[in-house]
Amino acid sequence: MFVASTIAQNNWKVLYTKALHEPNRDQLPERICTAQREIELRARQLFQLSGDHVEEEQALRDALYALHALQTCLDLHTN
Repeated sequence: MFVASTIAQNNWKVLYTKALHEPNRDQLPERICTAQREIELRARQLFQLSGDHVEEEQALRDALYALHALQTCLDLHTN
């Protein structure tokens, strides 16, 4: 369980970082969407786990906010 939990905990971070650093505007929407889905999945996993996950939950919220801002900027510059 620990290994699977660690992979899930880190997967959203990897995808989030890839979205933030994607240089290709054509691939950026896909990267953003993939990262958002993985973040939402991790948030659901944390909801089902016992214990205190406040720091990671805050990091997830911050990441979603940043991805939303990135998507908004992308939308403004492509329209």
